[in-house]
Amino acid sequence: MRELPNPTFALSPLSLPKGLLHRPADYFQAISPVKAPQNERGALVVSWARHQDEVRSVQRLRYRVFADEMGARLNASLPGHDIDIFDNYCEHLLVRDLASGEVVGTYRLLTPVQAGRAGSTYSDLEFDLTRLRSLRERMVELGRSCVHPDYRTGGVIMALWGALAEFMVRNKLDTMIGCASIPMLHNGIASGDIAASIWQQLKTTHLAPIEYRVHPRLPLPVAQFDSSLAVEPPALIKGYLRLGAKILGAPAWDPDFNTADLPMLMRINDLPPRYRKHFLGK
Repeated sequence: MRELPNPTFALSPLSLPKGLLHRPADYFQAISPVKAPQNERGALVVSWARHQDEVRSVQRLRYRVFADEMGARLNASLPGHDIDIFDNYCEHLLVRDLASGEVVGTYRLLTPVQAGRAGSTYSDLEFDLTRLRSLRERMVELGRSCVHPDYRTGGVIMALWGALAEFMVRNKLDTMIGCASIPMLHNGIASGDIAASIWQQLKTTHLAPIEYRVHPRLPLPVAQFDSSLAVEPPALIKGYLRLGAKILGAPAWDPDFNTADLPMLMRINDLPPRYRKHFLGK
């Protein structure tokens, strides 16, 4: 298998909430995972992708969630894989089921240095981020977050967030940005009503200060939709908001992924005390 290039930053051992890790992060380099029966799931183990085959596992999970489940139109250079130009510049964080060896969750991180090498962040393609220029030197972009449908009980995301928080603090980075997606497909019907309604709710409660506001390059035409629906944001967005994240502006429309994307910003210093203690131990 091909080793990946050295990461931009040294990756330190992960420090996750007690009970999430039952083996060291390099455990899966030494075993050949065997598919476990559905009712025999094991503990979750978190690691950084070190080899190309691990990145391919992540890309297959992303394809399953984004294309097969959400109906995204992906121009895949490798069938059954979600691959884009930023993957080669990112660090890929993954969660495996210890019993089966299957990758069940992932995030990718684009660090400031690697964003410079790539020429932009993914978010730059969807939004004008001019007002965030003062934050870029210590800003990481999070993206392509997804969890296997059989594991959406919160444990996978908590494991990923614990690793992300440790990475940020260890490398003296303090700001995270990303596009949080709201599916346009609901009960088999494509509509912007849900996204417009969620935006209407959140802009009154979680909008960032004006100095950090950004503008979508392809705005979702919210005025054309019913924005009065009593709907809750997706679980991932609610989780970000509980961690102190802010909405940076109106949603963009991503026609390929069939989603409305909200620009979000989260800063380590804004973590509520209970989450600081949970993720950082202080």
